[in-house]
Amino acid sequence: MNRKPRKKLSCLLMAGIMLALLFISGCKISKDDGKKVRDLEFTVVGEVDIPAELKQIITEKLSQPFKLTFSDEQNLYIVVGYGSQSTGGYSIAVKELYLTDNSIVIDTELLGPEKGENPAPETSCPFIVVKTENLENPVIFQ
Repeated sequence: MNRKPRKKLSCLLMAGIMLALLFISGCKISKDDGKKVRDLEFTVVGEVDIPAELKQIITEKLSQPFKLTFSDEQNLYIVVGYGSQSTGGYSIAVKELYLTDNSIVIDTELLGPEKGENPAPETSCPFIVVKTENLENPVIFQ
C-alpha cells in the first residue's frame, strides 16, 4: 500500500485542525449579561408621522398582539401592538428602553380605561410606535 497519500491526508488534516484552533482562539465570545449600559432617548410617533411602509405592516397585524422593528437610514422604530380589545380607552406606557452590551431592551405596558371613565363601546387595537437612534443591536421585548 502506498503511504504517500495517507501521509498527505494526515498533513492536510493536521493543518485544518490547527487553522480551526487558531480561528476559535482568536474569536472573542461576548456574553450579554443584560445589564443596562445606558437609557435610550426616544419619541412616541404619532400616526401621521409613521413611515408609509411601516404603517402598512402595522395595519396587517393590528387585530392580534405583535412586536416588530423597522428601520430607515436614521431611525429605528420599535412597535408593540396589543391586539383587539373589547372597548376603547386603552393606552400604552413605555416603562423602559435601554441599551445593553449586545441588545436594546424595551418594556411596555397596556393600561386599561380609568375607573369611572366611559370608554368607547367599539373594539380598539392599541399599539405604540417608538422611534430611537438606529443601532444595529437586536431588540428584546419584555
